[in-house]
Amino acid sequence: MNAIHIALLGMGTVGTGVVKILASNAHNIEQKVGAPVIVKKILVKNPDKVRNVKTEAELVTNFDEILNDPEIMIVAEVMGGETPSKDYMLAALKAGKHVVTANKDVVAKYGRELFAAAEAHHTDLLFEASVGGGIPIIRPLKQCLAANQITEIMGIVNGTTNYMLTKMTKEKMDYADVLAEAQAKGYAESDPTADVGGFDAARKLAILASIGFGARVTLEDVHVEGITNIAIEDIEYARELGFIIKLLAIAKQDERGINVRVHPAFLPMSHPLAAVSDVFNAIFVKGDAVGETMFYGRGAGEMPTASAVTADIIDVARDIRHKVSSRILCTCFEQKPVYPVSKTESPYYIRLLVEDKPGVLAAIAGAFGAQQVSLHSVIQKRKVERSTELVLITYRVTDENIRLAMNTLLGMSVVSKIGNVIRVEAAEIS
Repeated sequence: MNAIHIALLGMGTVGTGVVKILASNAHNIEQKVGAPVIVKKILVKNPDKVRNVKTEAELVTNFDEILNDPEIMIVAEVMGGETPSKDYMLAALKAGKHVVTANKDVVAKYGRELFAAAEAHHTDLLFEASVGGGIPIIRPLKQCLAANQITEIMGIVNGTTNYMLTKMTKEKMDYADVLAEAQAKGYAESDPTADVGGFDAARKLAILASIGFGARVTLEDVHVEGITNIAIEDIEYARELGFIIKLLAIAKQDERGINVRVHPAFLPMSHPLAAVSDVFNAIFVKGDAVGETMFYGRGAGEMPTASAVTADIIDVARDIRHKVSSRILCTCFEQKPVYPVSKTESPYYIRLLVEDKPGVLAAIAGAFGAQQVSLHSVIQKRKVERSTELVLITYRVTDENIRLAMNTLLGMSVVSKIGNVIRVEAAEIS
């Protein structure tokens, strides 16, 4: 068969990786596809910029040169951002070109529109690299686990925050110092809000939940908390209690509907996700037939992400060769309610600073009891001037009730400060 020509939108970190893989593995890829896959054009801002990879592709600055080229069958978007990426992808699909993307922002926000265009114009839209970098997770959810009713997806899907929490745990570094180090190493942006605020993980979770549960889940449906309030004291107390703190992306479905949330959590050291450290990602999936599975690997970086993009290109190229398309597009077949985080239940860790005098513990226990919060344990920790620090673990309770209890505590004169409130992601507290 004649060569399958593709175009790249962008030649940054991921685009460079794709060029490298297609060149170094050209023979194997040709055997797997049944035809050579050749990068014909690459959209760049500055064609004269010195790059660390050689390519025979034509560097162009006008997207129309790609859109109007009849030889180009696949467009791989690796430029990032919502604009103009979304417009370029939509235009390519409408022009009958297949699209591969690593863009979680566009897929999470505009997936419905893009899938509709792909279906209408009989083209493929693949996005394996949008979640988990090189970890296969989109295709397994859509294909390998398609026979299952997925009940839970829980993962560590942001490498920056996992690196930071790992450093805080292993080296007892405080938040400000570890953030500065992550920025110096290029793991965190100069404005780290998307990562440390949990929003990057929330976009990825919206994609995973939509696929896993077969219903449209948007970014607005996801309850989001970041790691900015995690102190070294919380890390140490978690360790003492047999837990580790991770920023978790959690999606669950039950008879009430779907719940999706991103937040720090105390995770039992025995859980498979507890061992996932540094910049690695992992996604834990429960299905009614398969049981528990976990997907683990590097969640970002030039070559891991480029690996997933290139795999999608190969998949589309195979479809082209066999004259098929749109085999598996949008899998959001159902309408399911999304219930708020206030209705979720879990045990909680609470760190308080209270006055050191008789009767305080009884008053605090009464405040919790008034909101139907049962305390599993109360541990007195360090002295802070005239106050003492308490660490409390509750039994399973609704988020709504714990918030009411916190409001009550804030109004009590004996409570100097609420240091932190963190969910415990464990079925039971023993």
